[in-house]
Amino acid sequence: MEQYCNSLTSYQRLITREVKVGNLIIGGGHPIRIQTMTTTDTLDTEKTVAQVIRCIEAGAELVRITAPSKTEAENLAVIKSALKAKGYTTPLVADIHFTPNAAEIAATIIEKVRVNPGNYVDKKKFEQIEYTDAEYLEEIERIRERFSPLVLICKQHGTAMRIGTNHGSLSDRIMSRYGDTAMGMVESAMEFLRIARSLDYHQIILSMKSSNPLVMVQAYRLLIQQMQNEFNECYPLHLGVTEAGDGEDGRIKSAIGIGTLLEDGIGDTIRVSLTEDPELEIPVCKDLVKRYPANRMKGIQHIPSIEKLSYNPFEYKRRATISNQTIGGKSLPVVVADYRHKQTIVPDDLISIGYQYDPTSDKWTISDAAADFIYLQNTLLDFELPGTLRVITTPALWENVTDRTKYLPIFDYKEYLKATRKSAFINFVEVDCFGFKNGIREDQLLEIAKDKSVVFCLSSPLAHAMPAVRRMAVRMMELNINNPIILMTQSAWATADEHLIHFATETGALLLDGMGDGLFLGVNEKIHADFAMSTEGGKVSGRNYFSNHSMEQFLNTTAFGILQATRTRISKTEYISCPSCGRTLFELQETTAKIRSVTSHLKGLKIAIMGCIVNGPGEMADADFGYVGSGVGKITLYKGKEVMKRNIDSAVAVDELILLLKENGAWVAPQ
Repeated sequence: MEQYCNSLTSYQRLITREVKVGNLIIGGGHPIRIQTMTTTDTLDTEKTVAQVIRCIEAGAELVRITAPSKTEAENLAVIKSALKAKGYTTPLVADIHFTPNAAEIAATIIEKVRVNPGNYVDKKKFEQIEYTDAEYLEEIERIRERFSPLVLICKQHGTAMRIGTNHGSLSDRIMSRYGDTAMGMVESAMEFLRIARSLDYHQIILSMKSSNPLVMVQAYRLLIQQMQNEFNECYPLHLGVTEAGDGEDGRIKSAIGIGTLLEDGIGDTIRVSLTEDPELEIPVCKDLVKRYPANRMKGIQHIPSIEKLSYNPFEYKRRATISNQTIGGKSLPVVVADYRHKQTIVPDDLISIGYQYDPTSDKWTISDAAADFIYLQNTLLDFELPGTLRVITTPALWENVTDRTKYLPIFDYKEYLKATRKSAFINFVEVDCFGFKNGIREDQLLEIAKDKSVVFCLSSPLAHAMPAVRRMAVRMMELNINNPIILMTQSAWATADEHLIHFATETGALLLDGMGDGLFLGVNEKIHADFAMSTEGGKVSGRNYFSNHSMEQFLNTTAFGILQATRTRISKTEYISCPSCGRTLFELQETTAKIRSVTSHLKGLKIAIMGCIVNGPGEMADADFGYVGSGVGKITLYKGKEVMKRNIDSAVAVDELILLLKENGAWVAPQ
């Protein structure tokens, strides 16, 4: 079955089993539920209760609390009682990893337990062991023996369970057979699900989390396919990108992973994992969920259905295109900066998109996150452009330029078909994807595609815009049209947070499926004006990231952030940073900021900053270097999966990390 959802072209929720978690029903078409996780010490009842209340007041419908041992599990009863005394009945979830006995205690107290198949019974020591089929089955029976008591306790007490696979904590046994793959994640969860079903226990929710949105999305798709094939039904799905980080990067990465699935009707509950206070995760969750009202498809023109996919949704492969100078082929995706609202432009206006001019030396400094094109609608430039930057403009303005190597026209498809003069280099052609009854015809599409100088700019005014653009891209594949595609996305939302979610979801979903040779992000004129006028216009979850910058800088930063998170164009250091929780062994937010401040210039390097050893060593597999809490005030440093420096005092650990980078040739001095 190629399809992993009810429809790729009309928004339909994937109907899953109903699971009751306390007074809350998850799945079965019920609203998408929002949750978060506390960061306090579970044994500090007062602080934990206070934080749970803040999360509930912010809008959390479930709150998870870590229970790493029997002692913490037993204290959940005290926490629950204190919350009830204050009038709060929001369901609680116990987070369990290595300790089955803690899970069994918690299951008698609160509404839901979360277990991680990778370390609940199996262990992870990064050992490659060859198993015969008989030995492998023996290990499954050992899991059955250890896991069944918890299942029976949950069944007796009406307690729900999340079987939560983490990419970073796949066991050595799963890794030995399936490798570090999305399919390994699926099988890890399915082993536990089969045992639960054999005991007639079905109050189960599943998750497939990874710090890499691509792996995460593929794992959920494969899980749905596997459940449908094996059981002819699906259990509810909890969506999340683990170790997403903080700030705009954490929000972009989370929106790409979660939003890609929500776009196709997949997901029954979500958690955005940020290295921030847990109540700050809730507004981001709300911004994601509010995009999918029950009447989302009301009044929307039908998008033609897809009978057979032209690509494999379970494996990444970039859509093959011809190379048109710097666009398409094997070139990295380009970024177009939107300057349509500018009436005049001076060299300093380009600072916002990565270009800084020094009049004394008459030279430009170009950053790693410098836009490749700018779009002008009202004016032409009266200064010489930096060597790598080119201008896209209207056909009318383009007629007046002398340097047609630097200036390129953008037509709508009707203008292009009528045009008597076209560029000898690149012609950008806008195509509205299924938005109007008189949209582009197939014969017109084929006619335009004959011109190998054409780069298609795909957009859609539909509320369900991403599937419309995807449908057009698929149709182009079916017609063997291999011109490059620029993803044009407009946001009509109001706040920077909403813009981030919108852009990351709409374009990230397509990039994860290999579609798109560039990004062109924009907002309408009113939003642009409001943003420029208001110092509050750039707030992201209560923090004023962009108030000192222009909309152009915000859009450019967002575009490069999306390309970074989809790993299609790396322009900066990547941080795999876990959300703090009660297991965290150092001040995570402060330390993350400190590490960022001294390593943010190391383009392409992946650094993991993990609060404890639960997922830390596992996620090292996706990072070049790791900074992991190994004891109170103690840090262990990794290179990949290998421990390099153990139990360093946290006061000197950042300096030791820099020394480790230098020893391994990964350090360059900041300029």
